[in-house]
Amino acid sequence: MKKFGLVTVILFLILSTAIIKNTTKQIEDELFTAKENIRVLKSEFENISLEYDYLSSAEKLLEYQSLYFEDELIQKDIKDIKIYNIFKEKKIKDFKIIKE
Repeated sequence: MKKFGLVTVILFLILSTAIIKNTTKQIEDELFTAKENIRVLKSEFENISLEYDYLSSAEKLLEYQSLYFEDELIQKDIKDIKIYNIFKEKKIKDFKIIKE
């Protein structure tokens, strides 16, 4: 009877160890996937943030103007911008900013 009890306990421990290892492996796989997704998103965020910082800076825009444009750039009022649609009706419309 002692041998049967000992064998039962050993089998139970082996079975529970296998179940715990499989569950842990699944959790580790999910964590790895989540960390990789976060790493990719973090890298993309850093790139976009860097681009925004450089392109939104007035000093940088003036520097780019002097580097890449021969003529002087002139600031326009947004109300002066018109849309010319050549596909439908050939007429000029006012430019409108719409928040969606």
